[in-house]
Amino acid sequence: MSTAVHSAQELRELVWQWRQDFPLLQRTVYGKPIVYLDNAATTQKPTAVVAALQHYYTECTSNVHRGVYYLSEQATQLYEEARRTVQRFLGAAEAAEIVFVRGTTEAINLVAHCLGRTRIRPGSEILLTHMEHHSNIVPWQLVAEQTGARLRVLPITPDGELMLEAYPELLTERTAVVAVVHVSNSLGTINPVAELIQTAHERGIPVLVDGAQAVAHMPVDVQQLDCDFYAFSGHKIYGPTGIGVLYAKRRWLEEFPPYQGGGDMIRHVTFERTLYNDVPYKFEAGTPNIAGAIGLKAALEYVQQCGLERIAAHEHELLRYATERLQELPGVRLIGTAQRKAAIISFVIEGVHPHDVGTVLDREGIAIRVGHHCTQPVMEFFGVPATSRVSFGLYNTLEEVDRLVEALWKVIRLFGVGGNG
Repeated sequence: MSTAVHSAQELRELVWQWRQDFPLLQRTVYGKPIVYLDNAATTQKPTAVVAALQHYYTECTSNVHRGVYYLSEQATQLYEEARRTVQRFLGAAEAAEIVFVRGTTEAINLVAHCLGRTRIRPGSEILLTHMEHHSNIVPWQLVAEQTGARLRVLPITPDGELMLEAYPELLTERTAVVAVVHVSNSLGTINPVAELIQTAHERGIPVLVDGAQAVAHMPVDVQQLDCDFYAFSGHKIYGPTGIGVLYAKRRWLEEFPPYQGGGDMIRHVTFERTLYNDVPYKFEAGTPNIAGAIGLKAALEYVQQCGLERIAAHEHELLRYATERLQELPGVRLIGTAQRKAAIISFVIEGVHPHDVGTVLDREGIAIRVGHHCTQPVMEFFGVPATSRVSFGLYNTLEEVDRLVEALWKVIRLFGVGGNG
């Protein structure tokens, strides 16, 4: 299938075709067709992913790497094919640079833990940004507490963009690592990670990129970015839960000690010492999520078949249209108005708690996310306890945006916002 970007009308027709691949979207909630707008939390799964999981569990369930019988060899082949698929998807130099983990959170913890044992010392500095997810804050805090390092934070602007002019000054001879989100899960901001990486590398500082909200919405090439580490979760790119990826340059995987000990990450064990396996297996202790990796392969192939350029164009149109419609509503304040955004909109309605917004919309069959989105420092910066968040996927439509706006008018009238009592 060609991945060329089509006209707006052709894209809309494609989207309606894509929607048929997602069984859950055919459901009704409270008697209304479901509108699923919580894709930043997790995405729905196409039939191709469900079929891949079913095939593993019904045709070749067995453990990988250790068996000499047919089923194990078949499962191992599928598992390693999944690794090679991820390698190609990210543009990694070799499959050995792909480590399967439970998700973005575990990937970040792995890097933080290993750097804490090898590179981070008392007085070291760990540079984060003000828009990081808790998963890219708490692991570094734990490392800082254990090593005597300290966190430094790159601030953001009222538009929800990084204050880039402050970045070079925050990089010092004490900076051990920079950890930055590619796309903010609460603001939608697309950060200039290539520029941040280049500046850090000029000072010999490694960079980890949290790509959880990026890979489903734009092409990512880790060699072009030149990042040291890149992390993402399968369930945010139409794959299964419980599977994720850490990309790391081989030199880091060779330098790092194992993150966990157990089976399959070893070559030889005695009570005196252990010889570890080659990378990436050194970091995949125990039985892995075999089915999850196989399902992730199917998800990445599905996204590539749809075409990331086409998905991005469609989601950009959804973002533009939804932003315009929401700005028409009385009492609505958008949180995060960066120039470059992915398909995420956070907002508050004057005098209405986001939980009330979410509850009213739920009764209209519309699923959105409300809360602090695991970015409490962002909420504090904007002076709000929580926001309502709409996040789009490849299967969402302009008609669903219209239903969202219609339901928000019900909220406005119900709570008398702006005199609409």
